[in-house]
Formats: sequence, structure tokens, C-alpha cells
Amino acid sequence: MLPLTKKFFDFRKNFIGVTSFAFILFVFFISVFAYVIAPDNTSNANNMNLSIHSQKPGFKVSMLVFKQRLNEKKSLKSFLFGFKNNREQIPLSYYEIKDDILYYLPYDFSENELKTVSIDNVNIENRKYYFGTDKFGRDVLSRIIIGSRISFYIGFVSVLISLIIGVLLGSISGYYSGYPDKIIMWLINVTWSIPTLLLVIAITLALGKGFWQVFIAVGLTMWVEVARIVRGQIKQYKERQFVIAAKVMGFSDFRIISRHILPNIISPLIVISAANFAASILIESGLSFLGLGAQPPMTSWGLMIKDHYNYIILGEPFLAIIPGLCIMMLVSAFMLLGNSIRDTIDVRN
Repeated sequence: MLPLTKKFFDFRKNFIGVTSFAFILFVFFISVFAYVIAPDNTSNANNMNLSIHSQKPGFKVSMLVFKQRLNEKKSLKSFLFGFKNNREQIPLSYYEIKDDILYYLPYDFSENELKTVSIDNVNIENRKYYFGTDKFGRDVLSRIIIGSRISFYIGFVSVLISLIIGVLLGSISGYYSGYPDKIIMWLINVTWSIPTLLLVIAITLALGKGFWQVFIAVGLTMWVEVARIVRGQIKQYKERQFVIAAKVMGFSDFRIISRHILPNIISPLIVISAANFAASILIESGLSFLGLGAQPPMTSWGLMIKDHYNYIILGEPFLAIIPGLCIMMLVSAFMLLGNSIRDTIDVRN
């Protein structure tokens, strides 16, 4: 086996792998600091302005913001969950300031009478919606940024659950023969025979709709691949001389598996984890599209596609295309990263 340092330097020479890894780190950074980066830092970027709904990318507007409700301070809670939507905001189609009085016309063109307000009570902010606005007038860019959290959370949690279950059952099945192996293989084959999405839907319906229920449901369906790989690898390694020597020295089965065998099969586990990460993002997007994933007012890329897929034929295809491209790029990055790691650790290369 090649030394770990040499594998690392070999991976650095893989342009596709390094680029994919950099993109994943970029999206991870955005997901962690979502409410710091997002233009709309209200909870779930749910600040609605129906008068500017379905605007195209690059749309600009002047926004009238009232000062009397700007009393929420930054805290750890606001960093994690955003600020409350406690600011009254009015998009403007026209405004003029005279003698400390603001004369304005709301963006709603049904009104043509100028309104007034003291300039001491308001601010005028020039907003640019780089990805446009959705059907409720919310900032698409902000919802894309905050929606990235769902994709990473579902990936981390589901991969963690699949590793715990898969490594445990795969180790027992591979190390022991007889009934433990037969029972676990029967369970693997039964789970494998059920279409993944249908199994996730069944578990989701059993647990109920919700944020964490989706994480658990996806994780409970992705352990099969991990268990099969761990089982096959342990069956190979348990016949090696260093494992036989450990048995002769009287080491327990748990110590032999955890300290002598599992460290040698980390590489294939990393590869399958990258693939499972990508698969979990796709499954969550499919569940959200079906209405079984993240529930409003939460935002996810799959839910954004569900809310706006009919706009593809109504003249605003970007509302569905943008989150679709985000899913495609992140899933592709994980798949390419997994392939690059596999090529790097393959001794035949």
C-alpha cells in the first residue's frame, strides 16, 4: 500500500479531484455562514414583497425600510437561524425627498397617489436581486444560499447514520460465519431489493413529515452499500497473517476488528461515503419535490424546484433552473471527488 503522504501528493496532481474538493469546501463555507452572506438574513430568507414577484435576475429596486423595528441584536441564535422578519419594507417605483419629507410611490402600480413619511423614520436602500425574485417576491439568491444548508446537513447526517449501521453490521457479517452472516445478508438483500426512493418515502411516512425525519429516513436506506463493502473487505483481511497473529495473542474480536482491520479499509469507505453524500442530496431533493422533505417556511433546493417548476413554461424558467443547477453541480462535485479518490488509492494506477 502506498504511504499516506504519497497518496496525498498524488491527489493534489488530480485537477478534477482538487477542483471538486475546492467547490465542496466553497459550498460548505456558504452553508455555515449562510445568514452572514445572504442579502436577506431573515429566518429562511422568507421576506416577502408580492409587488416585486417573479422578477428576472439582476432586478434592481429602491426599498423603503422603517427604522422603528430595527431592535434585534446579532447573536448566536441569529447566526444559526437568522433574524426575525420584523422590518417593514416597501418597494418603491418613485421617491423624492423635500424638506425632510419623503414622497414615494409604492412599486404596486395599482396605486398612483404619492404617499409621505418623515425621513427621520425610514431608510432608503438600493437592492439588487442577482438571481431575481420568486413568486412571493423573495430573494432567490438568499434562498439558494440558505437552502445549501439542507443539502449539507442531509449529507452529513445520512452518511454518518449509514456508516454507523453499515460498519457495525458489515463487520459482524464479515468476521463471523454461520447464522449472523446469513441473517445480516438476508436483511441486506431484502433492503437492496426495495427501490431506494420508495423505501425512503415509506420510512418518512412512518416517522412523519419533518426536517430530522428525512435525515433519519435517508440514512436508514444508505447503509446497505457500506455493509456490503465492509463485509467483503473484512472477509479478505481476516485471513491475513497479522489478524491471525492477533488472534493467537489473545486479542478480543472487537479489538481485532476496530484496531487491526477497519483502519485498513478506510479508503473504500471514503469513496462510498462520497457517493452516498451525492445520493442523499438527490434523494432529499426528490422528497422535497414530492412534498415529503423540508416543509415551508424552510427552504431547500428541491422545494424551490417544486414551487416553481411550472414557471418553466410561464416565462420565468430561472426560478427552477437555478436550484436545479446547484443540485447538479454539488452532486457532480461529490461524484468526481469520489472517483478521484478511488483512482488515487488504486494500487494498479
